Amino acid sequence: MELSEKIGREIASPTGWITASSGQGGECLEAKHLSDGRVALRDTEQPDAEPWVVRRAVWDKFIAGAKNGIFDF
Repeated sequence: MELSEKIGREIASPTGWITASSGQGGECLEAKHLSDGRVALRDTEQPDAEPWVVRRAVWDKFIAGAKNGIFDF
């Protein structure tokens, strides 16, 4: 799915990114809720790399799975 110019600007803005961290530095994931309902994800060690953008339904399923422990490996 092509990103609109508006969404591109939202992604490029440093504000609004939420960092999930173990508190031990590095190896963190950041997420940003976008105005069109999607969620952008990026690696904190590569903030200039193209983020992965997923639909809200996909994000919600991922979060539900994480809360249920399916990613505990």
